[in-house]
Amino acid sequence: MYVGIMHYAAPPVVGGVESVILSHAQCISSAGHSVRIFAGRGETIDARYPVDILPLLDSRHPRVLNTKASLDNGVVPDDFEPLVSQIEHDLDRALTGVDVLIVHNVASLNKNLALTTALFNMSRKAESPRIILWHHDLAWTTPRYQPELYDGYPWDLLRTAWPGVTQVVVSEERRKEFSALTRLSPDAIHVIPAGIDLQSFLALNKQVHTLATQLNLYHAAPLLLTPVRVTKRKNLELAMETLAHLREHLPAAQLVITGPLGAHNPANVEYLKKLTSLRKMIGMEGCIHLMAEHVPDGLETESVAGFFRLADAMILPSREEGFGIPILEAGIAMKPIFCSDLPPLRALAGVWASYFDPDEKPGKIARMIAQTLMESATYNLRIKIRNAFTWEAIYQTRIAPLLNKVN
Repeated sequence: MYVGIMHYAAPPVVGGVESVILSHAQCISSAGHSVRIFAGRGETIDARYPVDILPLLDSRHPRVLNTKASLDNGVVPDDFEPLVSQIEHDLDRALTGVDVLIVHNVASLNKNLALTTALFNMSRKAESPRIILWHHDLAWTTPRYQPELYDGYPWDLLRTAWPGVTQVVVSEERRKEFSALTRLSPDAIHVIPAGIDLQSFLALNKQVHTLATQLNLYHAAPLLLTPVRVTKRKNLELAMETLAHLREHLPAAQLVITGPLGAHNPANVEYLKKLTSLRKMIGMEGCIHLMAEHVPDGLETESVAGFFRLADAMILPSREEGFGIPILEAGIAMKPIFCSDLPPLRALAGVWASYFDPDEKPGKIARMIAQTLMESATYNLRIKIRNAFTWEAIYQTRIAPLLNKVN
């Protein structure tokens, strides 16, 4: 499928809609479709989704601004229809071969009413692409735009349910507003929210992103982190057994132990074998991840920081610590800390950590972790976003089915 995406401007122009356009292009392209962005400003930043510049699409083009100045005073200028015709000509040429055209905000804002009109005219042609009108903002329901809007043509195009197009809004509130504005049934209006790119926003390097994807860590709830080397004094059995009990309360819980084998004790090879045997015995082979198995020489330094940003909490079950660097790392990463009640750790974390005896029953530790996290508004919002508002999830559940339906 050849998918076009249209807006007044495209990245690297900075803006909320521009960032959504980029994410849409990435998702649709990654799914194997051909993608091209059509905008009045911007530039190609990835060859997979090139940007075609059509200057008259720009809300800041001098002709567009001159026309808007007149329209904002309720007067349709003499240059309006020639400008509409020129834009129609440009679109006819540029959109050859496009199967589906996603148009952001052009049919709901008065930033370039000549473009709005040209697009409306194009939508009535049998040979035009299938059009999806994607509404982030609605001029007719937004007070700051009211002085610029008037009854009649072309302003009414912004509150009309165009025939033959697919309507998308970004929230349930927008659906209510758009339905009331156009008298279109709410059932005929699709709600597809904006999302977040976890890898980009959390600044996860390629190593962390690859591991997180392979091990399904993006869908962990919660993801616990034990950022230590594989050595016996770290008491890693307790973290693993705690994870098994935690899954009784939070079935999607996972654990990542970041470190390689301790460098100075040959017995650590046997200790790793003991841990992998324990993992199999307690049925946690897909839930407990020892990075020593995936990256034997150790993660990149930046990768450890990336795992902290991705994780929901840290568990540190050590039997002995001289200082406790992971406490500093978890603290600066603003992660809940569950750790052994050792003097060096308590000296660092004070009242801001939850403590347990390194010989405590794992079931009791698991209940403490579960209660703390389930009562945390921050944690619950993180999980909601990670499950439902990543661009990957939104594409798979909302955008891909819509494209298939429209096409």
